[in-house]
Amino acid sequence: MPKLRTKRLSLRRPKSKRALNQIPGTLTYVGHKESSETILEVIDYNTNYFERYKSKNPQDALKFENEANVTWINIDGLNNTEEIENLGKRFNLHPLILEDIVNTDQRPKIDEYQDYLFVVAKMLYQNDDGQLLIEHISLVLGKDYVLSFQEAGGDVFDGVRERIEHKKGRIRNRNADYLLFALLDAIIDNYFLVVDDISDKIEGFEDQLFENRQDDDLIHEIQELKRAILRIRRAVFPIREVVGRLEKLNHAIIEENTGNYLRDLVDHIVQISENIDIYREMIWSLMDMYMTTISNKMNEVMKVLTIIATIFIPLTFIAGIYGMNFEYMPELRWKYSYFVLLGIMVIIFILMLYYFKRKKWL
Repeated sequence: MPKLRTKRLSLRRPKSKRALNQIPGTLTYVGHKESSETILEVIDYNTNYFERYKSKNPQDALKFENEANVTWINIDGLNNTEEIENLGKRFNLHPLILEDIVNTDQRPKIDEYQDYLFVVAKMLYQNDDGQLLIEHISLVLGKDYVLSFQEAGGDVFDGVRERIEHKKGRIRNRNADYLLFALLDAIIDNYFLVVDDISDKIEGFEDQLFENRQDDDLIHEIQELKRAILRIRRAVFPIREVVGRLEKLNHAIIEENTGNYLRDLVDHIVQISENIDIYREMIWSLMDMYMTTISNKMNEVMKVLTIIATIFIPLTFIAGIYGMNFEYMPELRWKYSYFVLLGIMVIIFILMLYYFKRKKWL
């Protein structure tokens, strides 16, 4: 799983190129990651057997047809629609499902069919550069298999692969429905890491604001964080409905004891959703706090300027009076007039400073 780093998130999201006015069930790739070839990874296992196989030919998936085993087939490369369509025909997938598989803008959902279930979800993680990645993934659960479709290589399932290979936990003793739970659990667990990283960034921004250490980039970073939490919210909130429906689903390929694990999954996604709402409010508060801090700084500057202007008003008044060009002025010919007026100005200046200090305006 990619290591999370606290760096600025890159959030520019390309606009989707949705195909319009096409026949329902037409496979048109809608995404942003072009792959030159489709990569197939097959993990076939039971309690005492394990085989892992990689291939560039999707037809190799047809070799694994032993109902005594559980088969997980992971397909990378959604832009090769012809190969996706052929694979879908092999597993008798509905054309509308294939259309949703290659449409990466599809909202997370669950569809129930007689022989299988179709689940759409979003994987969230950060790469080594701190860039937030939200990737489309489609899962098909059959009686003894799970198909997972991704745009390109890289996912959050390394822990599941390790548990299967090294026979950790109970996954090797369970059926395909438990494998689907394990994959969804890995996706949702990674939500915690992404959301926790958002929390760390919020705390860092709060510390900077409380210490009055703003720079020109701070407001832009807060704005980027706001966009990040909105993207995360858009990806995560539909999963709550998906997992809730899956937990209540009465389908032949979902075993009753798997429901206990799915209920735990519901608790996790509810907790994540609540945290996202909390952090969303905190980010809005950061924006308000930043603007308030800037306003307070401006007020402090204006207060100093106002005090300086107030001090010089009487001094300017005196200077203005004695700067008039009248012939008859009482102190005009007195040899100490200049020094007396300077002394009066200094006294007024000191008295006003004392008054402002006493009022705690300075």
